[in-house]
Amino acid sequence: MSVLDNFDSWKGFLSNKLQQAQQQGMSQQTISNVASDVGDYLAQSVDPKNPEEAVLRELWNAASEQEQHAIANTMVKLVQNKGNMN
Repeated sequence: MSVLDNFDSWKGFLSNKLQQAQQQGMSQQTISNVASDVGDYLAQSVDPKNPEEAVLRELWNAASEQEQHAIANTMVKLVQNKGNMN
């Protein structure tokens, strides 16, 4: 099963990778830029595997570049909060 098949698995995967990036000293700005690049890649190259991913893709494709950065930053916050709740 791919981490993309289940939205909770995807968030867990992102949370883990975010923690690794922070432990390696990656800046918040770099994390934000990487999140935006990942969003671009997923929206252009990966078919959504669940309803949440489909909604995110539609939002991403409708958004301006500035709004896409806001979506990416919100996803980072979402998985940061997930990590803080464990």
